[in-house]
Amino acid sequence: MIKNYFQLLRIPQWIKNLFVFVPLMFSLHLFEVSYFTTTLKAFVIFCLASSFIYIINDIIDIEADAAHPKKKYRPLPSGKISKESASIVSVLIFVILIVLSFISPIEFIYFLAGFIVLNITYSIYFKHIVILDIFSIAAGFTIRVLAGAAIINVPVSSWLILTTMFISLFLGVMKRHSELEQITESETTSTRKVLAEYSLTFTNQMATVAAAGVIICYALYTVSQRTVSVFGTENLIYTTPFVVFGIFRFMYLEYLNQKGENTTQIMLTDVPMIITVILYITTTVLIVYKIF
Repeated sequence: MIKNYFQLLRIPQWIKNLFVFVPLMFSLHLFEVSYFTTTLKAFVIFCLASSFIYIINDIIDIEADAAHPKKKYRPLPSGKISKESASIVSVLIFVILIVLSFISPIEFIYFLAGFIVLNITYSIYFKHIVILDIFSIAAGFTIRVLAGAAIINVPVSSWLILTTMFISLFLGVMKRHSELEQITESETTSTRKVLAEYSLTFTNQMATVAAAGVIICYALYTVSQRTVSVFGTENLIYTTPFVVFGIFRFMYLEYLNQKGENTTQIMLTDVPMIITVILYITTTVLIVYKIF
């Protein structure tokens, strides 16, 4: 029973909410307890919000998921958890979110509300509209970064926002590409209607543009006048190879191994990707905080 609710809440997907820590890492306050605990609160709130949205989405898509070769094993479509029980859990989570919002900055609450509304709208409507579905996913990650900055009241670079947008667009496109590959291989009808509006060639082109956007925007962020002025160094440019390798590694896993559908699984199981992320974070912290 615990395992079923663990799956219902999509605990592994909480890793996506680590984006709220991005502003903290670049704020020069990473090692200050008050800033860290405040950002940690934002992380917990967004994890609860994500689980709330996943439950709502599963309730909406219960019939479609029941016809999906993989999603049919989820707690709701498989009948392991009833629709009524899932609804009760979602209400409890929503109440907790309201309580936590009372002790959060108003700007953060706006971003949180926008995140919830955006994702519910995505579940009902946006995910059926070509291109807009991917942009909705990207907007969710961008909101996480902005919320992370809002809760600790620090500015965030425009280049960093653009980098976040492009990397989330990249991940969204790669997910669609993976889904198309699976349909091509199995020659079965897709349960995601919007895939009929995509093609492998189109997603390949979009992935190339998005990947280039990530690399260019991040590189420009590291050498921008504001970045150099704030951190007092030009050495942040040396973190760019980790970003480039991470993008290329993800493309390799998708194009040669068809593993791009589940970003969370890649980030938690692919050893080269894990090492790259650890090296990037370590190098960034060493450079930004001048720890030698």
